[in-house]
Amino acid sequence: MLLPPTVAHGVADGTVTLAFRRWRKQDVAVGATFVTVAGVVRVDEVEVVDPDTITDEEAAAAGWPDAARLRRQLDKVEGDLATYRVILSWAGPDPRVALRESADLSDEEVAVIDARLERLDRASSHGPWTMATLDIIRRRPHTRAPDLAAELGRERDPFKIDVRKLKNLGLTRSFDVGYEVSPRGVAYLERTTRTLV
Repeated sequence: MLLPPTVAHGVADGTVTLAFRRWRKQDVAVGATFVTVAGVVRVDEVEVVDPDTITDEEAAAAGWPDAARLRRQLDKVEGDLATYRVILSWAGPDPRVALRESADLSDEEVAVIDARLERLDRASSHGPWTMATLDIIRRRPHTRAPDLAAELGRERDPFKIDVRKLKNLGLTRSFDVGYEVSPRGVAYLERTTRTLV
């Protein structure tokens, strides 16, 4: 479930507690969590509602000025879809933030990262990519993803998906333009015996 940054920050500070979505079938499960720009958000409750019964107070709790504008937004979704009311709460900071800052790696942690990157390389349909991707991000921080992908002979979208896998391991961080290797990633590259080939 995607939340705009302003809504995600609203969940984190408690000013947003609801979301309304139109789906063919329920798209999130109660208890599910997902990472947003403002941290981890939890789904506490999901129910089908009649959009005509949405109140101004509920619209405000979803980050909208009033129910009429929220309904207009929901009406932009075409098709005969149910309207879902989702109760959200903040479940804590993004664990990847703390992870990427932890640069004091033990030999065991380096070995664990080695093994995870080797698994990613083995599972890849386009061959080993982890070390080359870390290397290009280290050499060209804050460079547009299409430019980095082109240099590696890859398409942008699959490249971005792979970078997200590195981010989930705490090895990179993303910016409005491009990426950089995190302190944890730098420490890993200094310690690992894995090579680009």
